[in-house]
Amino acid sequence: MLILLWGLSGESPLTAVHAELNRLGIPTVLLDQRDILDTEIDLCVGKQIQGTIRSDNQTIDLSAVTAVYLRPYASRCLPQIAKAGVMSPPWRHAIAFDEALLSWLEMTPALVVNRPAAMAPNNSKPYQLLQIRELGFNVPETLITTDPGAVQDFWERHGSVIYKSVSGIRSQVSRLGSEHLGRLANVSWCPTQFQHYIPGTDYRVHVVDTEVFACEVISDADDYRYAAQYAAPAELRSCYLPSDIEARCRILAKALHLPVAGIDLRCTPSGEWYCFEVNPAPGFTYYQQATGQPISKAIAQLLVKGTCNQLTPCLTLVN
Repeated sequence: MLILLWGLSGESPLTAVHAELNRLGIPTVLLDQRDILDTEIDLCVGKQIQGTIRSDNQTIDLSAVTAVYLRPYASRCLPQIAKAGVMSPPWRHAIAFDEALLSWLEMTPALVVNRPAAMAPNNSKPYQLLQIRELGFNVPETLITTDPGAVQDFWERHGSVIYKSVSGIRSQVSRLGSEHLGRLANVSWCPTQFQHYIPGTDYRVHVVDTEVFACEVISDADDYRYAAQYAAPAELRSCYLPSDIEARCRILAKALHLPVAGIDLRCTPSGEWYCFEVNPAPGFTYYQQATGQPISKAIAQLLVKGTCNQLTPCLTLVN
């Protein structure tokens, strides 16, 4: 058994899972992205996939890896890569390394939390919203547009509207107000997502394999993650979901091929449940620290279980 962690050392979720694996005494290697310029990867794909990652202080036989937990950032954005500039030798090395390792992650029979292909729909919130609706959850009525007139009509029809990013890049959810009237024309330059505001109580649900960790969020802010900037910080409470909603969360995560998922729900005063999005790389430590829920332990135990999926190579790489 060998578990591979990939990301930035010191990053909170990665550190929490690493600590749990160490506590369990499981052989684990951390591939720190900060060392990318001193790290090489070789892959050979045929009837089996073989590969090696080498750095100054370690050599990793990829065929020995039974599970992977990844929380990588775009290596091209690392300070040393950005400073070198686009198409520089360091930039080319970082891009090639990322592409090779991401390709291996799609093909390896090891358990990957979570595979890049499964995480990809998060890059298009509208597409992911369609998936969520097809799997049985209510979703807010949504408008994506570059037409200020369409925004005005949507706003007048619903009365209360929020806006947020269309992509997977984190953005602050805000409600439209009179102060935005003079800025609506700006949507002409950038497709923007608007949604009917749904009143109610927020819930963050972490699904780890078949385990469900639900957290009730007490906050009056439009986006509770930023509540402390404007008023009192959000209060997080461990809770239980209705059995049918809990089951639906498991179904949603499984259907999206996400062994670990962070699901954002809201329950209206009348008891209707809405799902806003599914995070395929949830920053669970924010909730774990507030509630004491053993999410990192559950992820570590999932990685220990590993898998022996049938290997089906779909890409040929040249060393």
